[in-house]
Amino acid sequence: MFSRIAARNFSSSAANAYKVSILGAAGGIGQPLSLLLKLNGKVTDLSLYDLKLAKGVAADLSHIPTKSVVHGFTLADDGLSRALQNADVVLIPAGVPRKPGMTRDDLFNTNASIVKGLAEACAENCPSAAICVISNPVNSTVPIVREVLKRKGVFNPQKLFGVTTLDTLRANRFISEIVGSDPAREDVSVVGGHSGVTIVPLISQTQYSDTIPKEKADALIQRIQHGGDEVVKAKDGAGSATLSMAQAGARFAGSVLSGLAGEQDVLEATYIDSPLFKDEGIEFFASRVTLGPQGVKEIHGLGLLSVAEEDMIATAKETLRKNIKKGIDFVKANA
Repeated sequence: MFSRIAARNFSSSAANAYKVSILGAAGGIGQPLSLLLKLNGKVTDLSLYDLKLAKGVAADLSHIPTKSVVHGFTLADDGLSRALQNADVVLIPAGVPRKPGMTRDDLFNTNASIVKGLAEACAENCPSAAICVISNPVNSTVPIVREVLKRKGVFNPQKLFGVTTLDTLRANRFISEIVGSDPAREDVSVVGGHSGVTIVPLISQTQYSDTIPKEKADALIQRIQHGGDEVVKAKDGAGSATLSMAQAGARFAGSVLSGLAGEQDVLEATYIDSPLFKDEGIEFFASRVTLGPQGVKEIHGLGLLSVAEEDMIATAKETLRKNIKKGIDFVKANA
């Protein structure tokens, strides 16, 4: 599936044209993400915003011969509003990165304030846009954006996404290393949330459910759940997953654009306002969705789970409940 989606997303013959805004475009994720979106044939207006350096990034990218026009904006001259005006898709990678020993929850206080301010700007300047939140901790920042949009009277549950695609990419890559397959052809379903135990790879639903020994399967799940730690450690504290996250963000944005363009069978996993466990007080949950012209077209159930996966889902829900509440409470306390 991935290879098919990738080919579709980066086709230069797309009939539809869209404005995409990236908030935090000069950062470690933002720059490669901006490059990948510059190569997407559906993007005709690429607007880059950051506190500084966004104009330089835009000038650099503008020399690449694709059909999109690139604009860079900073705080000066009402840059945030101009970057967002009439955007079709907004990606938010803005925020501070994770450092050694830091959990995604440790990022909360700083990134929550950043995301809240950007959500307010989206509500005012592009209320109909599809908003794709990359800023961690996603389990809490997406609820923050929802609460802001609700207060502004413009919340559309079909167009607010937490980008969990990196978990899918890692699952596909890591399982291929065990079974010796082409990772581009793997399609592991990863549900729940976007941190630690909330990340639940559904290995039982792959073709390898009966061939991977339990010890290897357990180690695989652990690696998928904590893949970010692997990168932070390898970078010796100098950064976190930026390049792989940029690819994940570009893939997801490309799928959203394909859905908006009316293409069929566009499937991705994403963290959304979901009915799956809402009766248990879990207002957000990542699962596969079909994307369409209005955003989320269909939310898919989890399917048949193994006993171990049911246990992981139960653990994930307990953590998600706390993460979601933390985001909602932040907006209430900072209204």
